[in-house]
Amino acid sequence: MDPEESFREYVSGRVAALSRAAYLLTGDRHLAEDLVQLTLVRVARHWERLVSRGDPDAYVRRTLYTQHVSMWRRRWRGVDLHAQPPEASTPDSTAGLVGALMVRDALRRLAPKQRAVLVLRYFEDLTEAEAADALGCSVSTVKSQTRDALARLRTLAPELAELVGGSSVGDSSIGAASAGDSSVSASSVGREGKR
Repeated sequence: MDPEESFREYVSGRVAALSRAAYLLTGDRHLAEDLVQLTLVRVARHWERLVSRGDPDAYVRRTLYTQHVSMWRRRWRGVDLHAQPPEASTPDSTAGLVGALMVRDALRRLAPKQRAVLVLRYFEDLTEAEAADALGCSVSTVKSQTRDALARLRTLAPELAELVGGSSVGDSSIGAASAGDSSVSASSVGREGKR
């Protein structure tokens, strides 16, 4: 198959998933679109080599997450024009929407690397080894970043304990995730991210 045609097929099949992951990382639809575009431009440069090696997903994920960190570092950190999402101004009694907004806000408060690890582990449901491969780091780094990110979430967003079924932040399912049992919190974070 022609490399250009195979790249088009790959993009059409994966752009939705990449866009969702980028949105969770950036918290902004326009920044997410920019991130996906930057990622795909970089991937297109090496497409023939990636296809010859097999499945390009790991490289694409790694590029997405490293581009996110680079964008975050370059971005001007002045006035935040998008402090509240537009849908937050319209009251909605749907519990799912409230949960999604809480998760989005909590992720936005994390450092980019911590956010990347949580999105990879719990939204994309990757193993620690797969997440380490996607980020180009060791498994122990993924474990420590996950632990630190979850600890920071417990401090910054204790309201998430109710979202995952815990009565208090200390004994919630988020705490179980840092100990290695990520089934409950993974599905909760993933479910909220896919809305």
